[in-house]
Amino acid sequence: MKSIFTEDGYTDAKARIASLNPTTMPVWGKMNVGQMLHHCQKPFALMLGKETVKVPFMAKVMSRFYKPLLYNDKPLKQGLPTAKEFVVKDDRDFEKEKNVLLALMDEVHELKKQDKFAPHPIFGSFTKQQWGQMQYKHLDHHLRQFGV
Repeated sequence: MKSIFTEDGYTDAKARIASLNPTTMPVWGKMNVGQMLHHCQKPFALMLGKETVKVPFMAKVMSRFYKPLLYNDKPLKQGLPTAKEFVVKDDRDFEKEKNVLLALMDEVHELKKQDKFAPHPIFGSFTKQQWGQMQYKHLDHHLRQFGV
């Protein structure tokens, strides 16, 4: 599994984002490309402490069943639930959202030198390897959603 902390995963994700344009259409789902780019910022911002989510009780209960799916080698399935704070319904400026996402990715990639991370608000503690794989896997899921 690729990781946002490795040069391979990081450069792969950046190249795939660079191949998007404002008219790129989704293969599945409801988001347009600007909305997807904004949505993909959320997990990076969460890891950096720049975003928060409310944690419903059932999310905590179910998290132990979903947690391993976040960093294994299998692609994420279409239509999985997301935190309501991560749902994007309003129109977004493609270039602005792309630039913000790339900046957040840069910031998270620099954490590769770090060994300990704050726990995820829903899923709890992750190792460095799990954090890196989870970040890449979520981004990969949405880049595949847009055919890149």
